[in-house]
Amino acid sequence: MNISARITDERVADVRCDDDSLIVDLMDGRTISVPLAWYPRLAQAAPAQRKIWEVAGGGYGIHWPEIDEDLSTEGLLRGAPAPKR
Repeated sequence: MNISARITDERVADVRCDDDSLIVDLMDGRTISVPLAWYPRLAQAAPAQRKIWEVAGGGYGIHWPEIDEDLSTEGLLRGAPAPKR
């Protein structure tokens, strides 16, 4: 029996936002799209602030320095919105 393992790479390749969604491209070719409303800091930030992001956590996280927001690809893949404050 042949067992083929999927090769996944959940590191961040690109990040963008439109009016309603946060869209993250992963290194393995997958794209995650989640409602921007799930992340109030991002939703309330100016579009120009959302464009300024950095790869963090060894490639598995995203950091927006101007709004002090951090998200992980693990959380995005789980569909985890920001915790209620």
